[in-house]
Amino acid sequence: MHTLLFPAPLRRATVLVAALLCSTAFAQTAQELDTRALAATCANCHGTDGYAVAGSGSARLAGQSSAFIVEQMQAFRSGSRPATVMHQLAKGFSDAQIRALAAYFAAQR
Repeated sequence: MHTLLFPAPLRRATVLVAALLCSTAFAQTAQELDTRALAATCANCHGTDGYAVAGSGSARLAGQSSAFIVEQMQAFRSGSRPATVMHQLAKGFSDAQIRALAAYFAAQR
């Protein structure tokens, strides 16, 4: 049988290393999960991961620069940029959350 080619300790070590490599590749920090949850609140209008549906009238967030997104959110929050609902929604995010969202959407390509 094939088990004679690879002794049990070697098989166990190989399985352990493979499992560790896989688990770290898919691991997300709590902060990353929090940011994804925040970004999901934007999906109703801006589409999944910021890819707005063509013709929806909503801006595409995916791939925009982080600085641009922060600037626009601050403008909505202050009322200097007119909007239908974004001025109210932007007030619900802290500066740190806005920066996290901006970085998240900027990273979507």
